[in-house]
Amino acid sequence: MSRKGLQALRRRSRAGGGEKTRRAGRVSRHAPSDTSSGPLLGAHMSIAGGVHQALYRAQQAGCEAVQVFTKPSRQWQAKPLAAEDIASFQAAQRATGITAVMAHDSYLLNLAATDLTLWEKSLHAFIDEMERCEALQIAALVAHPGAHVGAGEEVGFANIARAIDAVHIACAGFRTRITLEITAGQGTCLGYRFAHMRDILARVRDSDRLQFCFDTQHAFAAGYDLSTAEGYERTFAEFDELIGLQRLAAFHLNDAKTGLGSRVDRHAHIGAGCLGAEPFRRLMQDRRFWGLPMCLETPKSQDLHEDIAALARLHGFLHGAPPASGPP
Repeated sequence: MSRKGLQALRRRSRAGGGEKTRRAGRVSRHAPSDTSSGPLLGAHMSIAGGVHQALYRAQQAGCEAVQVFTKPSRQWQAKPLAAEDIASFQAAQRATGITAVMAHDSYLLNLAATDLTLWEKSLHAFIDEMERCEALQIAALVAHPGAHVGAGEEVGFANIARAIDAVHIACAGFRTRITLEITAGQGTCLGYRFAHMRDILARVRDSDRLQFCFDTQHAFAAGYDLSTAEGYERTFAEFDELIGLQRLAAFHLNDAKTGLGSRVDRHAHIGAGCLGAEPFRRLMQDRRFWGLPMCLETPKSQDLHEDIAALARLHGFLHGAPPASGPP
């Protein structure tokens, strides 16, 4: 898309001021027809050798869901998906039986940027990632809202909303949905308070197309105390009040290397960090979230033994096994 095209999208997203499109009912989400057995557990997997290879790695680890990058995460550009890439991905889904797939956007993007060049570059790259997800029939593109870099939260919210409006215009009719992720609030990153997400929703014209991803480590680092039963219930009650639990489309399952309210984004293995095992047992047994994909984002070796052990532990929590101490 050209610079002029992006500017035209931005002007269109500004048009109409507060005009919004809100429809009643639940937001569509990645869920199987049978949600009686628990959440869909999985992990983020490498796409080395092609996006389809992530599915085979997920199968090796015993995943029911998987998160991927659709291109190298530290590059602005990547070669377009070829017909063979799409066919290989679809064949891998059939071979593995893993249909609950979500993607994560590049870490380079900043939809809250005040610098027009960076904002447009981020918007262009995000639209490209949406197109890649749509081609692969991936229902959710998980994204951090962005960082205001000193311009202030209100400016950041406005820039994020304009970007989302522009994406919705460019990707009209797409099944892939923007899925904003709760952040830890490191630096000037927005999205670490549920009220931030409410304020972004209020600015997006077609907000019914937005859904959310809940990262356990990010929420804890942002100050939401999931470590106690009372804090767990209070956290999701606030989320429901300000955003709506029906908008939750996915979870990232990560323990925390840093303490409550640290606003530092550092993941630890399940049960080996400041959160401990109990919040994950509560989450596994919380029927409100059964049927949703829940993916680990923790360090792993090439043989994936860390993911295999962590997933087994989570399945144990689901079926009532007491949490064990120590890393997986």
